[in-house]
Amino acid sequence: MYIEQLYTNCLAEAAYYIESDGEAAIIDPLRETKPYIELANKRHSKIKYVFETHFHADFVSGHIDLAREVDAVIVYGPKAVTAYKIHSAKDGEEFKIGKIKLRVLHTPGHTPESSCFLLVDESNKEHAVFTGDTLFVGDVGRPDLLDGVMSREELAGMLYDSLNKKIKTLPDEVIVYPGHGPGSSCGKNIGKETYSTIGVQKKFNYALKSTSKNDFIEQVTDGILPPPSYFFEDARINKQGYVSIDSVMKSNSNPLTVDQFKEAVAQGALILDTRNPDDFEIGFVEDSLNIGLNGQYAVWVGTLIDIKQPLVLLTDTGKEEEAILRLARVGYENVLGYLNGGVSSWPEKLQTVKSIVAEDMQTEVPAEAEVIDVRKPGEWNSGHLEEAFFYPLASMPANLGDLDKNKTYVVHCGGGYRSMIAISLMRKQGFTNLINIYGGFGAMVNAGMKVVSEIVVA
Repeated sequence: MYIEQLYTNCLAEAAYYIESDGEAAIIDPLRETKPYIELANKRHSKIKYVFETHFHADFVSGHIDLAREVDAVIVYGPKAVTAYKIHSAKDGEEFKIGKIKLRVLHTPGHTPESSCFLLVDESNKEHAVFTGDTLFVGDVGRPDLLDGVMSREELAGMLYDSLNKKIKTLPDEVIVYPGHGPGSSCGKNIGKETYSTIGVQKKFNYALKSTSKNDFIEQVTDGILPPPSYFFEDARINKQGYVSIDSVMKSNSNPLTVDQFKEAVAQGALILDTRNPDDFEIGFVEDSLNIGLNGQYAVWVGTLIDIKQPLVLLTDTGKEEEAILRLARVGYENVLGYLNGGVSSWPEKLQTVKSIVAEDMQTEVPAEAEVIDVRKPGEWNSGHLEEAFFYPLASMPANLGDLDKNKTYVVHCGGGYRSMIAISLMRKQGFTNLINIYGGFGAMVNAGMKVVSEIVVA
């Protein structure tokens, strides 16, 4: 028996390769099929099944392309209805992979069809459970993604029953392999580890310690941030099917001349600059939005840009394919092309962003300037500068309406990645007097600035 977790930091997503005696299964694959096929070929195994724990909302799964390419069966749990051929399994149904089995545990709550897959090893021992978005390390899946079809309270009640009847009853030593790790929007506060055990989760996961269903419903529904708008479109795509990833890559990988690039922008395309913040700040094309490949690129694109918005890309040379692929993973396929030669080929004057170290704030920042903190609510609540105002990046640009475009604002996040996104977005909205802080909140704390924890929302 062989198990490999294939973790993608950008999406905080875990897919799984499971193999026994020359047969393999993939659980929750990302959109590109090559890594899974290459791994199976390397290990001289045949992919027999592609298992989906649920209809993913945060990424477009590669299940359709992968199953077609390797002639495998797509397996969902009960209540899954799709526009393409699948095997909709019964609760408790088992699938043989070599000398091991995967048993379907229908665990509705995150979504009605959500299911976990229990691995029974060669000695008929319950070895591991692949929990998708039902159970994370330290958290559980959010119950609010059905867009009004079912209430969050109704789904949370279903999740309570699923956890207590199907998950907590498993032996403590069973390994928990979840679908996501820290940073995913599919949970409220997922722990830093990407796997655990049933016993550890029963001891430390708040959601598995609730004594009553009402308490559980209150806990898991409290403080849930609105999901990124692209979630509902990705869930629809995963149900209805999609164009093959090869076709998307071919149609979106268009090198554009400066004139073609300008024409696309004139027709409504958004300039997405995927370079690192440090490179963006020293020279960028006016009106471009910086979301760097060095961070949670796809997640922030999905949070801040409409999925139907036409895009033109500015990338580092050699990074064009990566930028397009990572967009396709979350269903962003309306890429008209990229500027051939990158920023160095732009014939006009580039814009810049003023960035300073935290120690220079007293000398470099005007006295009338205001500090804007663009981190997440949990980060803000755990500690923020006394004089700061809270404008979370995920809510921009809607939360900028009461700011004075003639005023100077010092913008910071946790480390510097998100603050440059915010500054580029604010520049597009007409703000010109903006200062970025290298190293963000951590650097300001190290510089001795006063931190408080009470909530002060602008």
